[in-house]
Amino acid sequence: MSALADFKQAPLPYASNALEPAIDQQTMEIHYGKHHKAYVDNLNAQIKTYPELDKIELIQLQKQISKYNTAVRNNGGGHFNHTFFWDSLAPTAKTGQPSATLLKKINQDFGSLDAFKQKFNEAASGRFGSGWAWLIATPDGKLAITSTPNQDNPLMDIAETKGTPLLGLDVWEHAYYLKYQNRRADYIKAFWSVVNWNKVNERYTQAVKK
Repeated sequence: MSALADFKQAPLPYASNALEPAIDQQTMEIHYGKHHKAYVDNLNAQIKTYPELDKIELIQLQKQISKYNTAVRNNGGGHFNHTFFWDSLAPTAKTGQPSATLLKKINQDFGSLDAFKQKFNEAASGRFGSGWAWLIATPDGKLAITSTPNQDNPLMDIAETKGTPLLGLDVWEHAYYLKYQNRRADYIKAFWSVVNWNKVNERYTQAVKK
């Protein structure tokens, strides 16, 4: 990702209706076009307060977020999280499957793919208020599930559980309310039909190389 002064919102990697019926077109257009855009605009506005931000990559910003104010934390996290989220999704025909290497690790650390999904679902449904659920690779080489409030993420130096994100789910109400209203569990269930396992596999391969 480029330096913050040049941050532009990358185009969605698919059409705004491509994830239907799991995620409807209207939600995608508002979520991407208004919510995510606002995080980018507000983050870039903070360069006036912190001129050094124009030399920091977005991923590095997460790792030293404690140095900055709440606006940088919220909007820097929001930009990173949403960019990560869009890439975590794909139309059903292009989602792929967990690689043999990743599946072996999931079975080792969670017991089975179904058990992993259940634990992830519990983290997503159990996050009170707004936030995210994550699958991460921890510094000691294990897979773990965690959740974060607001626009925090596991890369942040203030995160309770730190690690390299492999998969993330946005459970802010704006991510699902138009279609699912208060039925967050239905949204979480539908999410699995559009998980971009090809991207998750790629992230895991990179994580184990570090």
